Amino acid sequence: MTGQLRSAPRQSDPLPKPDRPNEARPADRAAPTDRPVPWSRDDLRQRLEHLPPGHPSSPRSTDLSCDHRPGAPDPDRPAARQETEPDSGSHPDDRDREPDRVERSYWSEVPRFMHAWADHVRRWPDDRKVAAVDRSRDSEGSWRGDGNQYLNPEQHAQAKDVIAGVQRVEETLTKDMTAAERENTCGGWLAGMEHRRKGEDRLKEKIAEKIEHEPGRTPIEAVREINDAIRYTFCFEPDAYADGYWDVKQRLESSEYRMIYSKNHWRDDPEYKGINTRWVTVEGQRFEVQFHLAESFHAKQQTTHHAYERSRNRLTGRSERRELEAFQREVCAFITAPRDVESIPDYEEEDS
Repeated sequence: MTGQLRSAPRQSDPLPKPDRPNEARPADRAAPTDRPVPWSRDDLRQRLEHLPPGHPSSPRSTDLSCDHRPGAPDPDRPAARQETEPDSGSHPDDRDREPDRVERSYWSEVPRFMHAWADHVRRWPDDRKVAAVDRSRDSEGSWRGDGNQYLNPEQHAQAKDVIAGVQRVEETLTKDMTAAERENTCGGWLAGMEHRRKGEDRLKEKIAEKIEHEPGRTPIEAVREINDAIRYTFCFEPDAYADGYWDVKQRLESSEYRMIYSKNHWRDDPEYKGINTRWVTVEGQRFEVQFHLAESFHAKQQTTHHAYERSRNRLTGRSERRELEAFQREVCAFITAPRDVESIPDYEEEDS
């Protein structure tokens, strides 16, 4: 089945993923004195040194800076031209042989990332205070979200109608996306289709927030400006990624969808890898299409999602935010960029 992440090895069930914290922590909160600052160079070195010999994350001579990549020369091992010539009688290929080593990759590091995240949650527990929501005085037919977003009865009725319209647009879009999956010449497959449409309550929250900031805006105007009310993800193998991007782009444009934005995060974003694009239908409904490798999609969905959400929360303190950003950088350091991805430019449609 093309929609599955075929290159991913079997992983154990992910650890529970906590929600975002609510209370801001003091900016000067320090790590315990008996261990280095989490995700610092010393902390990573200490983590690796405590792993048992032979563990895939425990090479003896590893540069722990963020610039290190699997396959980089080992600074503690002499270069080939400096090695002693083999003794007489030894096999000529012996000098090229090394003890068996498990090559480090994103997939080999996932268990370590999961344990590190569990450690972060232990040290920064989710103590978010749930907002007090009182619906007892709300008018009949109105709607109030868990974050106290509010739609009066007229706005709520309109919101339900426009959300039904989004669902109809999604059905047409999904047909075109599955056709692009079936017909693209680069082996691309759709991933995360269960998340292709935001839930009804989440859309109401977004609509209410936009109306709150711009009181004259109607629900239909608000929902059309939600970039990811409908969203899709195409995955490709590394050697076909760049060609796959252009292939899918051409197919969507031939179906009269217009790209209004594209950001290549492979080039200059150390905390996220992928290409995010935004499109608009002829009727004016926006939708999002992301382009990933199996590794970068798994990292976004499973490994760094809650770290990203916490880092965006205004109530997350500076000390924790620095740790979260360092965690995301460490994960992304193990995701190898696909071939020719540098050739894909950023794009943003100019306002007319």
